[in-house]
Amino acid sequence: MTAVQELLLSRIRDVADYPEPGVMFKDITPLLADPTAFAALTDALADIAVRSGATKIVGLEARGFILGAPVAVRAGLGFIPVRKAGKLPGATLSQAYDLEYGSAEIEVHAEDLSAGDRVLVIDDVLATGGTAEASLQLIRRAGAEVAGLAILMELGFLGGRQRLEPALSGAVLEALITV
Repeated sequence: MTAVQELLLSRIRDVADYPEPGVMFKDITPLLADPTAFAALTDALADIAVRSGATKIVGLEARGFILGAPVAVRAGLGFIPVRKAGKLPGATLSQAYDLEYGSAEIEVHAEDLSAGDRVLVIDDVLATGGTAEASLQLIRRAGAEVAGLAILMELGFLGGRQRLEPALSGAVLEALITV
């Protein structure tokens, strides 16, 4: 494990039985509160953005906004929020996807992505991969290319990486930490 990975992991707090009994929640707020750790995270994700040849960063609601916006600034790229349905004011493209119990929908402003854009998706956690997979579909429907997916923490035991491999079509999937 690298020094950056050790630093990041040391600032992630386990919260037992949240949001329901039996779940061990990985709380990143201590990491965000530590300027050294947050800067190291931003630098690591910005490095992935540069290496992937991204021209834009997509952040997935809501913690992907917190991580993705400073990465976009650091890498000199535009930032595009992908939001839950009904939260964006302009013309949108939407993508529905299945959850463990039910379904959800995400949206992006239609004019924010176009042909020629190479998009790196950033989020805090990769769990089952449903939201990330929907974001990749949405990016391609907007005419842009997927440069990859960069994640702070992958919950390897939930199988998100395996689910996403076909949807990535060879684009990178980089997790800074895998638990």
